[in-house]
Amino acid sequence: MLSRASQGEKADNILDSQVEQYEPAHRGSVNTVTNLSPDLCVSGGSDQAVVVYDWKKGRMCQSFQGHNREVTKVVCYPGSTWIFSASRDKTVLMWDLNQGDEHIQEFCGHELVVNGLAVSPDGRKLCTGSRDNWMCLWDIESAKCEQRHNISRNLVTHVCWVPASSSVVQTSEDKTIRVWDSRTWQVTNTFPAKQYIQTHCDVSPNGNYLVSSSNGFGGQGCELWDLRQPGCKVVEYRGHLQTVACCVFLPPSPGVSACVATSSHDSSIKIWDQNTAVCLGTLSLDGAGPLVSLVPSDSTSLLCASFNCGLHHLQVEQGPLQAQGSGGAGAPGGSFDIRVVARF
Repeated sequence: MLSRASQGEKADNILDSQVEQYEPAHRGSVNTVTNLSPDLCVSGGSDQAVVVYDWKKGRMCQSFQGHNREVTKVVCYPGSTWIFSASRDKTVLMWDLNQGDEHIQEFCGHELVVNGLAVSPDGRKLCTGSRDNWMCLWDIESAKCEQRHNISRNLVTHVCWVPASSSVVQTSEDKTIRVWDSRTWQVTNTFPAKQYIQTHCDVSPNGNYLVSSSNGFGGQGCELWDLRQPGCKVVEYRGHLQTVACCVFLPPSPGVSACVATSSHDSSIKIWDQNTAVCLGTLSLDGAGPLVSLVPSDSTSLLCASFNCGLHHLQVEQGPLQAQGSGGAGAPGGSFDIRVVARF
């Protein structure tokens, strides 16, 4: 039995016999997954491959080989066929789905594993961050490093670009969240140092909010911040038992409160009311190991990467009552059913 789903905060064992098993995208653990198009996802794993997969039809479209260590992060530039992959081999490679199976650009200069990767909104710049304490800004066309900044103990874990902005946000093992201005390549805001290592972050589509995750335990590990008021924590999402590896804003859905989704080393995915921090749904993937990456594909679908069981296509369905945005903790209204549709 692999999956058990729940509404609210309690999980019930359910054997789902309707799960499709497709050709595996990777051999070994999957470290990262993102969207390339409404039908295609891109993932990277311990097998050193960057894979483009049609998750709706259940078939592999392309497997790019070029890294000589495991792939740590993949990102795509929206509306294009560009793919960027970071690796433990200290490099970032750029691929184009329409230009064969060889990488079209290589970004070299980091001294340790690259964990942070983000493309500017205009598609001209690439931001990278590494455990070597360096944050770098590259010109994509020339692959030249235009800006570099080293901050002691800034072991970068994740980077994301604020939509329609010149700001970049990064998390770090030094328990700090930093906001950078890409025009000057200087830190403009630093969030108060946290108790735990910061593992991941995401920015809301309107650029107003930041959600961050950490290796906190005992129910801690995920927080919402207001970027318009630096250092202002809005709410904390409490419930995961181990490190929260990934946190993402879900696409807006008519009649439903804004939501956040998280995945954890405790093998569970949770959906939260963004503003009240009520847990609206939980799915536990028994035996899947750490769930290290999560991406929404549309308002009803999530893709999740796991250490032990590859990639999962998850269906998210609204419960019988719609969220009102101000319901108390544990309220049945607004709960979600989350189930595994396919594994690959």
